[in-house]
Amino acid sequence: MFDIGFNELMVIGVVALIVIGPERLPGVARTVGHLAGRLQRYVSDIKADIGREMEFDELRKMRDSMEEAATEVENTVRKEMSKTEDDLNKTVADAVGDKPAAIEDKPGEEKDKPAEAKDTPAEARDKPAEVAAGPSAIPEPPPPPEPHAPPEPPGGTPAKQ
Repeated sequence: MFDIGFNELMVIGVVALIVIGPERLPGVARTVGHLAGRLQRYVSDIKADIGREMEFDELRKMRDSMEEAATEVENTVRKEMSKTEDDLNKTVADAVGDKPAAIEDKPGEEKDKPAEAKDTPAEARDKPAEVAAGPSAIPEPPPPPEPHAPPEPPGGTPAKQ
């Protein structure tokens, strides 16, 4: 901190001995020692605070760069998801748009024949009975059972509580 050599310290000590006197010099030296220790601790605390602030500033910069990178990744993922969603929607729209064209009359088929009449006997034999006979041949499910009263306890009517 200060560039003071041994010779300078000896001169300061002799002057202090003459000015302060031999009986008060030990107390003054002790007080000066305590003040010098406090000064050193204060300087080291300031150095530590400055070092922490520099590290904190570096960490803040690192955090900001990481947040920026995360934002870029998030935006890229959102763009790709949006692009994929648009592509899928377009593909579905194209597929739905092509479906009526596929249902149109095929060459060689008669338009006025019902679906059952178009099947040959061999094709009708290969299909299940419900499909071959048409939708009217599919049996309806039975109606749900009717609710009934809870059973009576053995021995007659239930006891009132």
